[in-house]
Amino acid sequence: MSKINILAIESSCDETSAAVCSGGEILSNRIATQAVHAEHGGVVPELASRAHMQHIVPVVDVALKQSGLKLEDMNAIAFTQAPGLIGSLLVGGQFAKSLSLALNKPLIAVNHMQAHVLANLIPADKPSFPFLCLTVSGGHTQIVKCVSPTRLEIIGETIDDAAGEAFDKAAKMLGLPYPGGPLVDKYAKEGNPDRFQFPEPRIPGYNFSFSGLKTAILYFLRNAGTAQVYKEEFAASEAERQRFIDENLRDICASIQHRIISILLNKLSRAAKELGIKDLCIAGGVSANSGLRKAFKEMGEEKGWNTFIPDFQYCTDNAGMIAITGYYKYLENDFADLSVPSMARGF
Repeated sequence: MSKINILAIESSCDETSAAVCSGGEILSNRIATQAVHAEHGGVVPELASRAHMQHIVPVVDVALKQSGLKLEDMNAIAFTQAPGLIGSLLVGGQFAKSLSLALNKPLIAVNHMQAHVLANLIPADKPSFPFLCLTVSGGHTQIVKCVSPTRLEIIGETIDDAAGEAFDKAAKMLGLPYPGGPLVDKYAKEGNPDRFQFPEPRIPGYNFSFSGLKTAILYFLRNAGTAQVYKEEFAASEAERQRFIDENLRDICASIQHRIISILLNKLSRAAKELGIKDLCIAGGVSANSGLRKAFKEMGEEKGWNTFIPDFQYCTDNAGMIAITGYYKYLENDFADLSVPSMARGF
């Protein structure tokens, strides 16, 4: 029996990516980044859509050449249906539909967040079902119980900001350029995580909240480190604030990162203990954070749990994770028709 070949397209935000999966193995995973957003301090949806239209044909072409396969060798075309920026999703979705129609191949619609979780099934060393996955990205923070590749249950999620937003907003308050999250990680490596203490929210169950932490950081910086609450008499001058940040940047970044990580892992640890699940994964863009990866592995060693983390190329938005998800959906004949809509929110 010949292997099942999937061509996948990811275009949910500001990365244009294409990948080829053959028999559950990723043969290629090409990503075109969009540098245009840096000067605007964040992703501009219209600019992202235009860049996707420029990148999508060459990215697919390179992914196919690297895989050694041709379009006619594909058994199906997979694409990110939701969630994401609607204009960006439409570019990838319409391209995938056109290929499906022209080649007379099945179409597979993939949820971006499910794909982040299943990125843990790409390596040879895979978690056993059921496993828990902490999914952390710019817009989502979730704990997912995975019974099978296509049976996923969200048991906890953020009720406001996501962890990635907390990193990026803290970076912006510190005056760091976009994207700020990786810079917080960079400076944190050289700082003292115990220097400044930030609050950990008391949210019931397995849900998360980062809005209170963000507010504490805001007033901490406005007060030049003297307090984490609003009082007019605490406010420092602009010069005092900037001097405080310049002199303590590495310790501030380390302390903020330490608290975000503790919020994430304390919830995951509680869920694993109460559900009796010993195979744990992390996924999503924030799982590329070196501090989180290190703390996650250390937690697993301390508790006797098995921990799994995707390679860096499968942590951020990429088509490899869309391809592996498409492969498992293909095995269950879970196909979509050409009328399937792209959606900004999940389905």
